[in-house]
Amino acid sequence: MSIAVGSEPHIPFRDLPDADLVVDAVYAGGSQRNAGDDPISKLIPGVGNQGGFRHRGSPAKGTVRLSVLYTTGGEIDWPDYLDLETGTFTYYGDNRTPGRDLHDTPRSGNMLLRDAFAASHGDPAERGAGVPPFLLFQKASTAGRAVRFRGLLAPGGPNLTSDDELAAIWRSTAGHRFQNYRARFTVLDEARISRSWIQHVLAGGDTLEGDCPAAWRDWVERRTYRPLLAPSTTVIRSKKEQLPEDSEGQKILALIREYFRGREHAFEACAVAIWRLLAPRTGVCDVTRPSRDGGRDAVGEYILGPPANTISIDFALEAKCYDPTNAVGVKEASRLISRLRHRNFGVLVTTSYFHKQVQEEIREDGHPISLVCGRDIVDVLRQHGRTTPHSVQQWLNQSFPDVS
Repeated sequence: MSIAVGSEPHIPFRDLPDADLVVDAVYAGGSQRNAGDDPISKLIPGVGNQGGFRHRGSPAKGTVRLSVLYTTGGEIDWPDYLDLETGTFTYYGDNRTPGRDLHDTPRSGNMLLRDAFAASHGDPAERGAGVPPFLLFQKASTAGRAVRFRGLLAPGGPNLTSDDELAAIWRSTAGHRFQNYRARFTVLDEARISRSWIQHVLAGGDTLEGDCPAAWRDWVERRTYRPLLAPSTTVIRSKKEQLPEDSEGQKILALIREYFRGREHAFEACAVAIWRLLAPRTGVCDVTRPSRDGGRDAVGEYILGPPANTISIDFALEAKCYDPTNAVGVKEASRLISRLRHRNFGVLVTTSYFHKQVQEEIREDGHPISLVCGRDIVDVLRQHGRTTPHSVQQWLNQSFPDVS
């Protein structure tokens, strides 16, 4: 998930102390090959040059003025994730190994999450005093220390419950269980954070003064979320973009293929389970018999509306348990398209990838079909805690025992 430096704004290392923070701009690291090359400590003095949580102030004393969240985007067990289309950022806390209490961490990051999310539900004075501005940075290249600024964050979101915003989740390592936080923030709709406001906040000034961003003011004063929404314009994905790049992700896909090898029709139930993770409001879904499916491996309903007055939209799903060298082509897509009824939608799930021509025809002709490729499968499993081949194997054994 590391991001290559392209033609976007690129701020030289020497200019960092005076630079504004611009969303998606890249800030260069130094060239001395030591900790002093870190750009974040130059952009935000006093927050340190290591770790995912970097504060100005003390969480234990309640004096944090500003906090930087840094993610490499590449920790498989802790898949921090920025949804550009909704502006929601999922971040995992800093209790990532067994042996400590949830809040007993070296940087007190989880303590800050606990207190900030609690204060976010208070009155404006409590939000102003108890919630520091959070600035999100992400590793920007595979080499060097460059970072990309991803935005100004506020705890929670407009469509999240308090349980969804901050949750203590269980993990295990080598048979030892422990808890960590999964936190969800909203990237606020502010394209530029001024240097003058950063300096004002670092000096102990009120966050609502000193060139305060308007979206931050709205959130503190009224808890109004103005998310930075960026609908995707890239609808044709290359083969490389549809398959996992890391070896662990490749192993996960290979494991799934091998689990259903020789009984590929049994993958249909797995594809339905994957779709439920992607679309939680999927209702009744029946896997059809292999000899009588009429080109549809499963049929189901997607539920919309409030619990007391829901409506459902029917969909048809096809599953293709293919090797990574075997693309889903026009033939497979046409089979599903021809059987879609009016006001239905389709889902194609594969452990491989979709040929470019398939994607082009579906998009150009406006067919309501969701394409779920190998990388999507790995990503959604990781987002739901299945981050290693071992944990995926356990999931397969428990969910589809008749196959093994």
